[in-house]
Amino acid sequence: MSFKSCTLTILDKTFGLQEVWQADLMDNWQQAEAKITKIDKQIIEHLQKSLIRGGRAWNETELENKFISPLIMQADIDDEKMGYFLERNLSAVIGDYQLSGTVDGMIATGFREPDIPMFCIHEYKRSVENQGSPDAQVLAAMLVARELNQKKHPIYGLFVVGLVWNFIILKGNKYCISQNYNANNKDVFAIFKLLKTLKHIIETELHL
Repeated sequence: MSFKSCTLTILDKTFGLQEVWQADLMDNWQQAEAKITKIDKQIIEHLQKSLIRGGRAWNETELENKFISPLIMQADIDDEKMGYFLERNLSAVIGDYQLSGTVDGMIATGFREPDIPMFCIHEYKRSVENQGSPDAQVLAAMLVARELNQKKHPIYGLFVVGLVWNFIILKGNKYCISQNYNANNKDVFAIFKLLKTLKHIIETELHL
């Protein structure tokens, strides 16, 4: 089963998943404090200006390179213990199925190469047209990450559709999708805080 062939309904039925609309992990993530420096603010506003001007017309590669990846890198994810990796293959056998595909981006332990486990995975799509379901694609990748984690830790993820960002958490067989965050308004600072907080969450979970 490929990531691109998945829908939330298929994943729910095949792997016994359940969507929940409130989760303490999501509440804690969204409410966590993260410092935004003056330089952070200037860079975020500069990136956002380009997004507002042309973001709706960008293709996926442009959206990734001009906005998503620069914003994630500004959150200071990379160090010698973990990194932000792009276009990596993931695969795992889950029950009677081999679930596999290429993830657009992920945060994983590792320095030059992603190690195990892949703890946070991102998918970004300019639109849902002819692309399948971005929410299901990222959840499918998160299921693989859960298996590579031997189900020890919650998996954090993100999918982007145009200007709208949604964060997602998978713990066990339950997953929770956040409210919409619109990157073309003040939500961009909430998005940045969530990304910046993520590194601390990973370090705490994995005792890095």
